[in-house]
Amino acid sequence: MSADQPNLPILVHEEQLEHHHAGETEAESKRSHTVDAVIDFVGGINGAIASVYVGQSLDTVKVKMQTFPHLYRNALDCFLQTYRQDGIARGLYAGTVPALVANMAENSVLFLFYGLCQKAIMALRGRSDVAHLTPIENALSGSGAAFFCAFTLTPTELVKCRLQAMREMASQGKLEGGLERLKLGPWGITKEILQVEGIRGLFKGLTATMAREMPGYFFFFGGYEVTRHFLTPEGKTKDEIGAARTIVAGGVGGMCLWSAIFPTDVVKSRIQVESTVGKKAPGFLVTFNHILKSEGVKSLYKGLGPTLVRTFPATGSLFLAYETTKKFLTDLADNR
Repeated sequence: MSADQPNLPILVHEEQLEHHHAGETEAESKRSHTVDAVIDFVGGINGAIASVYVGQSLDTVKVKMQTFPHLYRNALDCFLQTYRQDGIARGLYAGTVPALVANMAENSVLFLFYGLCQKAIMALRGRSDVAHLTPIENALSGSGAAFFCAFTLTPTELVKCRLQAMREMASQGKLEGGLERLKLGPWGITKEILQVEGIRGLFKGLTATMAREMPGYFFFFGGYEVTRHFLTPEGKTKDEIGAARTIVAGGVGGMCLWSAIFPTDVVKSRIQVESTVGKKAPGFLVTFNHILKSEGVKSLYKGLGPTLVRTFPATGSLFLAYETTKKFLTDLADNR
């Protein structure tokens, strides 16, 4: 073959890829924004369910170590003590119902607004498809979406954190009613908050949650998209990288999130656990300064180990379930 003769297989392959991408863009343009929003919403719900069942036991360890850093030697000690004292359902998986509600609410709203923010940035930047957004633009979309999901997340996180730390609060005499309160479930705690403090009581820790969520999801979606970009084989799209690479990209995104925002999460957990019913919640800066002065910088990272261990498979499962659901529903919508 002469030097100036074109490499026909490569040209044919490139033409096929261009035709494939053009077909995807044309199909996407036929779908309404409402259909895309519903797809993102349902994908977020399925991702949330997968994430909770994979990572809930280590989330319990994280909350206990954040709130009571002096009670446990390390994450393994906390895990074993919790298992011995309360077992699996009421111990390691305490708060699973509110965690499911929280994650389903958070991730459905998060992915719904993530898609909407992507489309807004796409329009502002004059791009033809969200697939052409850069990782930074996707990260900004995630940060914008996090503002909205903070309102759905705060009440359920409040109930979850109180359930997870109830035994320690009772043993230190900080819980009115003592160990009897351990019988309260998520609905009992929610009802109690509403009766004593009204709707506003469910939003204790909203500022701290926003301070955690908005920068956190910048790194979350940024880390995910950058990793997907590097894991995409030549000649394929990011949506064709397969389950294993999607799990890895999701795990990296989750680790980026928690590494960046863990101190903020510690402050949020303290506010929500220590603001018992009927008492005024301490502010974000007051709580942050108190931890620094009385316990040192180390306390702001208590529980980071089990969080990172939990995050990789949990967020990997979240993105795998989300992307699988999205692909299935998108194909269904396009082939109607």
